[in-house]
Amino acid sequence: MRIAIFSESFLPKWDGVANTVCHLLDHLAARGHSSLMFAPEGASERYAETHIVGLSSFSFPLYPDLKLVPPLVNVKQQLAAFHPDIVHLVNPASLGLVGTRTARELNLPTVASYHTDIPGYTTLYGLDLLKEPVWNYFRWLHNQADLNYCPSTFTRDELVAHGFKRVKVWPHGVDTVRFNPSWRDQAWRMRLTDGHPDAPLLLYVGRLAVEKRVDWLRPLLDVVPGARLALVGDGPMRPALEAQFAGTPTVFTGYLKGEDLSRAYAAADIFVFPSANETFGNVVLEAMASGLPAIAPRSGGPVDQVTSGENGYLFAPDDQDAMFAAVRRCVYDRAHTLQLGMAARMFAESQSWETILDDLLEDYQALADMHKARFQQPTSPALIAHFKTQWQRATNFDFFN
Repeated sequence: MRIAIFSESFLPKWDGVANTVCHLLDHLAARGHSSLMFAPEGASERYAETHIVGLSSFSFPLYPDLKLVPPLVNVKQQLAAFHPDIVHLVNPASLGLVGTRTARELNLPTVASYHTDIPGYTTLYGLDLLKEPVWNYFRWLHNQADLNYCPSTFTRDELVAHGFKRVKVWPHGVDTVRFNPSWRDQAWRMRLTDGHPDAPLLLYVGRLAVEKRVDWLRPLLDVVPGARLALVGDGPMRPALEAQFAGTPTVFTGYLKGEDLSRAYAAADIFVFPSANETFGNVVLEAMASGLPAIAPRSGGPVDQVTSGENGYLFAPDDQDAMFAAVRRCVYDRAHTLQLGMAARMFAESQSWETILDDLLEDYQALADMHKARFQQPTSPALIAHFKTQWQRATNFDFFN
């Protein structure tokens, strides 16, 4: 197949969306498919076997790390020259609008994947008046796609409730070699506990931004005396958080990658993730693959990953005391925590990127075949019925409705 991708987020910016896209591009190369990607400028011209078309962009004022491509950019000639079988719009916003418009002009089938709870962020950033207009825009944009993906059942239900159509769960996977208890390293344990390796070590990994609610972890250190905390990541809230956590047993590592990140996960005892606006939560699954029980809100992606009392704990999204209680239980019952961690690892082992991405490729092929049968080639009614059956089996949707 020939797959064109429009991604709002990609390298050098690193987040859950970029992580997913990198796995997708690696998989397309491994399976021998041809691919072309449009993304904000800044990445190299090639990733795996995919040519990257970097487009001029500007920083979003409320979130400077987010680069937006002006929606009037013209890529029709480049997309047409590639002759794609299908177009995938990853987290469509402004660049997604470019992709949607161009695919329609060229009569190409499209899938769109929803990864970020932008409507939820409006509340966290004090912009409640924009919440409904934002929902309206994303609903309008996504409903132009032939199929919409989201990474969790919780998010699917939320999107359907807001009028999104043709929504299917496309979960994310985890590299269980890269994230593995075998990376446990005494030197990293010493570093993250600031020289107190026998103390319980709590870990957070992710951006240091308002929507992650990292500030919820500050009082946790008062109610769980003796515990240490490591905050792995960087972001706009780091200076404020460093001031807030000053004088506490907390280590800020900054952004980590590669083996350093693997060792940081494996060195900890418990993963605590306060954010309630995660459509998936890659870091939760990475922590579980590293043998850590995860404590997270009963919201978004963690609902599909964490089973309370079996491989971690979920708490009501706005109940900070329930988060404290779950952490206390894990800190003070070491045998229980080890059992949770082993179950977390077993769950992560079932979440293979290879299987998940092969399923995505089946959907691509079914949609491409159905589109050709319907729009491009004179085809017998029997063959159209055959393609329709394939499509419905792969996606659970009727392309003709």
